[in-house]
Amino acid sequence: MLRQLAMATAITFLASAATFAAAQYGTPAEARTMLEKAVVAMKADKTRALVMFTKGEGGFRDRDLYPYCGGPDGNFTAHPTLLLGKSLKDLKDKSGKPFGEEIYAVAKEGSIAEVAYMWPRPGQSDPVAKVAFVTRIGDQVCAVGYYK
Repeated sequence: MLRQLAMATAITFLASAATFAAAQYGTPAEARTMLEKAVVAMKADKTRALVMFTKGEGGFRDRDLYPYCGGPDGNFTAHPTLLLGKSLKDLKDKSGKPFGEEIYAVAKEGSIAEVAYMWPRPGQSDPVAKVAFVTRIGDQVCAVGYYK
């Protein structure tokens, strides 16, 4: 009886921990939905949308999810951290993969592609697997990434 109680308690604890971890980070579906919302915002008012993305306003910041964009020159035009104005196109992950180039290469108007790379979670230094949903909106390449 005690063994069954201990096992049930352990299972409940592990399920709770998994639920907490899932709630702590954005999901692939949430990332894709945020990118779709970003596309609508960009088409309505590009200048305002880029500001909202950078400030995380209007629902464009949710846990570790946020849209970021780069212009025709390859530089960030929207990003919630210190990358604004720096080169998105030249970014490489910790293993040396030039994922910024890949983001620009796969971005097509009217479709969403995926780019996988290794990147640290916000506030951490060890890289983990991340996937960015990527699209082109006019002269902007925009993405929302989620951690696996």
